[in-house]
Amino acid sequence: MRQIQLLEADHRLTVVGYGPKPDASIEYIELEPPRAGLPTKAFWAAKLLAGFSESYYFGRPEVQATLARVAGRDFALVVANELSALPAAVRVAGARPVLFDAHEYSPREMDDQLTWRLLFSRHNHHLCETYIPAAASMVTVCDGIADEYGANYGTRPAVVYNAPRDECLRPSPIVPGRVRMIHHGQTIRSRHLETMIDVMALLDDRFTLDFMLVETNPGYMRELRERAAADPRIGFVPPVPMGEICRALNSYDLGLYLLKPVNFNHEHALPNKFFEFMQARLAVAIGPSPEMARLLHLHGFGIVAGSFEPAALATALSAITDADLARYKQAADIAARCVNFDTGAHVLLEEVRRLTATG
Repeated sequence: MRQIQLLEADHRLTVVGYGPKPDASIEYIELEPPRAGLPTKAFWAAKLLAGFSESYYFGRPEVQATLARVAGRDFALVVANELSALPAAVRVAGARPVLFDAHEYSPREMDDQLTWRLLFSRHNHHLCETYIPAAASMVTVCDGIADEYGANYGTRPAVVYNAPRDECLRPSPIVPGRVRMIHHGQTIRSRHLETMIDVMALLDDRFTLDFMLVETNPGYMRELRERAAADPRIGFVPPVPMGEICRALNSYDLGLYLLKPVNFNHEHALPNKFFEFMQARLAVAIGPSPEMARLLHLHGFGIVAGSFEPAALATALSAITDADLARYKQAADIAARCVNFDTGAHVLLEEVRRLTATG
């Protein structure tokens, strides 16, 4: 959506994606989300296990629908968001340039899971090896991931942080003797959200924690609610639309995120929620995730625990004073004006200008 908003004023955009048409001046081609019964899934799995990546990819109904809907069209530039769109984008573009927004590191996306490694590790490596050289430009979300692409595929992407626009908010006033914490995101089991519930068990009564979660995994959501049920300081609040997240967070004091490095992308995570905490003008408390820790130390708007264990983060949180909390929130206010999509979008704009000028 941020890319659409950035480009729609000066370009005629055709957007292919899932769900209803975005609120933007664009031509929109809506795809049906992929659905398949067990026999079809088994057939796809057999193709992946046999190494038939091209057949699997171009046999997918959403890929076939995309190619059919834009057949014969001539686009000055094709932007592929994530690896799953890149081969189709290269085919649609023909001789025109492709800008590949890789987001995270696809070859090791969920390499903590055996099933994923068996089915998709080799497949994603093949797509990267085959189609990254066909892209005229490439961006990703942080330096660690950019370095890994460069080391393995010969192209180091430019870095564009996954940060929202400057919301122009102000830090909410602290309440002496209280630390109102929030975590928002999706109920993805590999993120081990329960560790933040374990942190709360080690904190004093100054601390409260609300989860604002999109229920992508109902079973895991139930487990989280059950685990938190004995602690009245932990609440669950309804999620809000993406454009309203920062304002919804603004009434809190501190954004909490303890992400175990169970796979490569978790180890190098620099997620949108980190920047949304910043835009909400919150203090931030994290484990020693290197990409987040580097920015947090640089701008001084929170704390980094010594390890990913709940006790380490609880120890760091327990040392926070009211003065610390106010100082962190003011530092987040300053950082939010420097690190946002408005200040980072020039990288993307320059690539679009360069590619359309020569494409």
